[in-house]
Amino acid sequence: MKVRIEPSGLDFETDAETTLLKAAEAAGIELPSSCRNGTCRTCICLRRAGETRHIIEWPGLSAEEKAEGWILPCVARALGDVTLDVPGARALFAD
Repeated sequence: MKVRIEPSGLDFETDAETTLLKAAEAAGIELPSSCRNGTCRTCICLRRAGETRHIIEWPGLSAEEKAEGWILPCVARALGDVTLDVPGARALFAD
């Protein structure tokens, strides 16, 4: 599955078993993060396209935020190709 990061235009591959945060890191892309367990909200971002599923029953998001498409990549997996709005994302290595 392909994950596109906007507005940077970065992208990376993931699978159904890997959180979006871990997949990004494996691809050399840094997303904002801290706790890595779905409570601190440092990694919160907006899902612009595609579907994701959180690996914990109730991550640190309100019902309204979830309905609007906000996710926590540290505890979310892609269910297909997705596009995320992550202004703080950056490539760790130059091409």
